[in-house]
Amino acid sequence: MTERLLRYFRDKQQDIQSEKTYDTQCPFCSMQCKMQLVEQTIVTRKKYTAIGIDNPTTQGRLCMKGMNAHQHALNSSRITRPLLKKNGEFMPVSWEEALKHIKDQVTMIQQEYGHDAMAVYGSASITNEEAYLLGKFARVGLQTKYIDYNGRLCMSAAATAANQTFGADRGLTNPLSDIPHTRVIILAGTNIAECQPTIMPYFEKAKENGAYIIAIDPRETATTKIADLHLKIKPGTDAALANALVKIMIDEQLVNEDFIRSRTNGFAELKQHTDALSLNDISEQTSVPLAHMRKAAVKFAKETSGMLFTARGIEQQTDGTAAVKGFLNMVLITGKIGKPYSGYGAITGQGNGQGAREHGQKADQLPGYRSIENEEHRSHIAKVWGIHQDDLPRKGVSAYEMMEKINDGDIKGLFLMCSNPAVSSPNANLVKKALRKLTFFVAIDLFISETAKYADVILPASSYLEDEGTMTNVEGRVTLREASRPCPGEAKHDWQIICEIASALGKGRYFSYTSAEDIFNELREASRGGIADYSGITYDRLRHEGGIHWPCPEPDHPGTERLFTDSFAHPDQKAALSVIPNEPAVPKEKPTADYPLYLTTGRVMSHYLTGVQTRKSAALTARHFESFMEIHPQTAASFHIEDRVLVKIESPRGSITVRSKLSEQIRKDTVFVPIHWADAQNVNDLIGEALDPACKMPGFKVCAVRIRPI
Repeated sequence: MTERLLRYFRDKQQDIQSEKTYDTQCPFCSMQCKMQLVEQTIVTRKKYTAIGIDNPTTQGRLCMKGMNAHQHALNSSRITRPLLKKNGEFMPVSWEEALKHIKDQVTMIQQEYGHDAMAVYGSASITNEEAYLLGKFARVGLQTKYIDYNGRLCMSAAATAANQTFGADRGLTNPLSDIPHTRVIILAGTNIAECQPTIMPYFEKAKENGAYIIAIDPRETATTKIADLHLKIKPGTDAALANALVKIMIDEQLVNEDFIRSRTNGFAELKQHTDALSLNDISEQTSVPLAHMRKAAVKFAKETSGMLFTARGIEQQTDGTAAVKGFLNMVLITGKIGKPYSGYGAITGQGNGQGAREHGQKADQLPGYRSIENEEHRSHIAKVWGIHQDDLPRKGVSAYEMMEKINDGDIKGLFLMCSNPAVSSPNANLVKKALRKLTFFVAIDLFISETAKYADVILPASSYLEDEGTMTNVEGRVTLREASRPCPGEAKHDWQIICEIASALGKGRYFSYTSAEDIFNELREASRGGIADYSGITYDRLRHEGGIHWPCPEPDHPGTERLFTDSFAHPDQKAALSVIPNEPAVPKEKPTADYPLYLTTGRVMSHYLTGVQTRKSAALTARHFESFMEIHPQTAASFHIEDRVLVKIESPRGSITVRSKLSEQIRKDTVFVPIHWADAQNVNDLIGEALDPACKMPGFKVCAVRIRPI
């Protein structure tokens, strides 16, 4: 009897329980961890579990964001039908009605104001195929020069510095597998422990193997805790610190003369510049003791191998390009590049921050990392796209400058894909003001974000669980994100939406794709012969090999793990050393009597970018449900601020209200606020509109503020 009952209950459980699995990749940081979502149905209840899958980059690791990413994709507030604003309210409509409305409005605007009255604002979270297609849509579908993307606010300084120094930009010049074996590591302005947690084991292994780690950050973080030496720099003085380290290496004859002579240009000018600098002055300017600067410089120069990593801390400044080039001078004069266990890495922020900047979303760029102003490059892309070269628009302006042009009335219509500039842009109040001025605004997204609420039409996109395509991770490894879960409701893939809009505008013959792979095969041809050459990569290869480093020019090419082994990408095959001023060309705000403190910004582990996705996750929101201001206890006492109280922070642009968090891990002249919240907690309301002249990066990391308790 007992056995019969057990068999009955076993059979009953099989009747009421089923299991499905979906292979995918985490949608968040640039590690692009491979994962599988397991969906179990028990009676009417569904249970979801994320499992890491072994892969060459992260070996199956997941962080808390990856383990909970499905919570936003399955959130009940997702848009699943096109929405059209009628009488100030969003109303569900058919795709047919939405597309007709888009056609009518775009046609009206361009007939009255010209092609350039429309603009496109892209994303570094979409696939390579969709980034490629969005650039083509702007230039062929709309025939506008105005396209840029949110990666401008993330990777532009590092990308410009690498292009100017090496002639090419790829996240890492060498594979991640080099890290555990290198002898010395510099982490400049990067908090990888919270921003890219699954990369940390590489550095922990390096530490176990005896590597010496130097961290440069105005705060003590989970990352600086692994460092042997922490340079607690004054915000905004990174370029000066780089100059000091270079000067020490040159003065103490710790440079690689053979490498400098055979593989670089500009050393004589660099030496003349550093000879005139005072280390004592730089020590005072940066607040880094001279003894610590000397220790860092000597250690990096003397070791047989070394790696330098930069991230937003030094890049998101009005001299971010110069600061990165200053640190790259260190790599070059010591010869620590193009050989095993040595090189440079720009720690990419967004999931596809690398691939999204390679294939045409940037204002001045065409697929394959080509220049839109280069006639040979224009000719190649025009042939691939089947248009006349003269019909290809010239370069436009950067992301924030597009917002200024909207505010000035030069741009009347906007297509926005998977981005939230009303929160992520500097001087965010101006951006919101500009968006309200648009004649017509289309947003393509998963949710009604703080930006999408200004739109006239919102089109429902697909999530990482549903949208197949390639991504390029932090080390320049192209991976294939499988995605087999059906789109909810009437949502469509981003690439399908672009194609349908192009068709409605009468340009369907240029966008007649049937799959993401179909688009990728055209991207391969467009990139052929370019710096970022994907022409030898196929979906089949990616499935079998787990990822391939570009450049990969032939189907039998293994991919290029290590760049610059014999030459750099400039025409003369040499790298360019740069003379970097201690003070930026665009002055940075410094504390005054009215605004006596530095403000710097960054991330926390449980959230991502503007929080549109992660704030839809109950598990992640529970860890950080509101923003905060990190402040030193002595500084707090001088402003009569206690722990965990509401504080008003003001800059010349605006004010926000957040909760205080006392911490001895931050400089006494600096406060820190994370970037993931909107409205009254949006720290970017405080940030100035000044841009890096080389790359148009805003100065997110340095701002002068005043504070008071509420």
